[in-house]
Amino acid sequence: MKHLLHEILEKLESIPATVIGGISLVASLLLPLILQAELPIYLDPAWIAIVISGIPLAVLAIKRIIKNKGISKISSALLITVGMIASVAIGDIFAAGEIAFIMAIGEILEDKTTARARKGLKQLISLSPVQGRKVTADGEIMIPAEDICVGDVLRILPGETIPVDGVILRGETSVDQSVMTGESLPVDKEAGDSVYSGTVNRFGAIDMEAVKVGEDSSLQRLIRMVEEADGKVAPTQRIADKWASWLVPVALLLAIISGAIKYFMGDPDFLLVAVTMLVVFCPCALVLATPTAVMAAIGQATKHGVIIKSGEALEKMGKVDTVAFDKTGTLTYGKPQVSDVVSLSEDTDEASLLSLAASAERRSEHPLGKAIVAYAKEKGVVLSDIDTFSMTAGKGVSATVNGRGVHCGNEIILSGCGISLDDRAHQVLDVFRKQGKVSIAVADDTRLLGVIALSDTLRPTSADMVARLEKDGVKALLLTGDNRQTAAYFAGLVGISEVNAELLPEDKVRRIEELEQAGRSVCMIGDGINDAPALKTATVGVAMGTMGSDIAVEAADIALVGDDISKIPYLKRLSRATVKTIKFSISLSLLINLAAIVLSFLEILTPTTGALVHNAGSVLVVLIAALLYDRKFD
Repeated sequence: MKHLLHEILEKLESIPATVIGGISLVASLLLPLILQAELPIYLDPAWIAIVISGIPLAVLAIKRIIKNKGISKISSALLITVGMIASVAIGDIFAAGEIAFIMAIGEILEDKTTARARKGLKQLISLSPVQGRKVTADGEIMIPAEDICVGDVLRILPGETIPVDGVILRGETSVDQSVMTGESLPVDKEAGDSVYSGTVNRFGAIDMEAVKVGEDSSLQRLIRMVEEADGKVAPTQRIADKWASWLVPVALLLAIISGAIKYFMGDPDFLLVAVTMLVVFCPCALVLATPTAVMAAIGQATKHGVIIKSGEALEKMGKVDTVAFDKTGTLTYGKPQVSDVVSLSEDTDEASLLSLAASAERRSEHPLGKAIVAYAKEKGVVLSDIDTFSMTAGKGVSATVNGRGVHCGNEIILSGCGISLDDRAHQVLDVFRKQGKVSIAVADDTRLLGVIALSDTLRPTSADMVARLEKDGVKALLLTGDNRQTAAYFAGLVGISEVNAELLPEDKVRRIEELEQAGRSVCMIGDGINDAPALKTATVGVAMGTMGSDIAVEAADIALVGDDISKIPYLKRLSRATVKTIKFSISLSLLINLAAIVLSFLEILTPTTGALVHNAGSVLVVLIAALLYDRKFD
């Protein structure tokens, strides 16, 4: 029986059934106009909407009465059910169906959000490596990832995903750690360095010893954090639920008391007074206040390139007092670009230096090498063919350009060629290091020619956006996996004083939990897979919709379609205005109801005229909500 009831409710709550309910409401409006006559109540098509959308709400109200504790037994579902019953009692079948239909649409949107979150989790799980190459006395064998044990020696070839956490024993490489830290550039690794599960070996072959395997590995911990954060999200008591918890008993109590007073006064119409009072206290306007305001706000946000997935997220955003930013791909574009070309040789100008470096890097697959080549082509620099090319993972490249040896990379590759750096070169490198830039030294076979610096590029609107948040009383802070110097440099550019750098996903989650335990309401803004647990844990998660990973977008409550981070202050103000509109509409509807109660007690209003009063209140609430759609918040 229980299973059958569940199946029936699922069908009633489905999208096709809800569409049928909406069509029935349209028919309820149009048929009297077409027939030029009022339909009998029992033939009103709106009954279909009441059955389809109203029954699930009534069942939910009953469930909450049975299962919830204390005042939470009285919820917005019960409020809506009372409103439907009161509307039916006065013969306003359309109003009853309309209330149920609007609530059903809201439920469908919430369910879709939950389903999308589950989809993002499945994508994250799909990143888990399924096998690893174990090195044995007899050679190499491929084994399932779950069979890898602590102490096993694994060989990771270029392009392969590292299956478990471990320490490099032999070899040098560069590892793409963006899945864990969000860093835009591969990190150079050599013997003794740690590597993480789920990260990608980009260039050199390495042998590593397994240190953390199975559920203890970094990627599995990341997946587990997203699952746990999803489960920890406590259901927020929505504004309508808070009002419903005392409004329903007050309405019923007033109707009973008024009827009793009239009865003891000898008034023969005491039942009529009680029914009229219940009708005028019918919470149609209150029920409509939240969904109409939320729909108008979500519609406006969509026009501005902001996708808000639920009304709950919108209400929460209005209370946010702290915004935590990821750096790479959020405050910055997440792509390295050449920022400086400095010649340190009298016979080599900047154009010649760039031409030599870009020519040498033409065959490089490293993001830095590609960025140098792209910059040279953009500047119209002529590139030369190369005779030889070699790449040393984690160090740089060497090539022969027009018969001349050219070396591009760090100090290690230069020292291997017998080239040392003078004081001026060290000064230039120190300046770039303090600015959070990556330096590529360029030399021939005998001397240093110059330095090319590359940097992530700050979004031009980031600084103004942070200033606007601070002006609105919202604290901004930085949570990033990048190194401290780079993080501090970019934080200084945008005006963020609190910097948390070199964070793994669990560190970001821990910092957000600390802030929320201290009474802060936190909005996390990120774009990478590594941000997914933090986006889930925060009061509100906002993802970069274009450049952000699918997993981050699915984990977030809100997505910025055009990656326009300047929309964050707009989003905050829109959310705050929406909450104020909801509260104002509810208060206004209560004032109208209060006046109607007095008039009902004085028997000035009858059930029929009382219905007109509460319908007028509903129309007024809808009009107030509609004003949000075109309101300016910039």
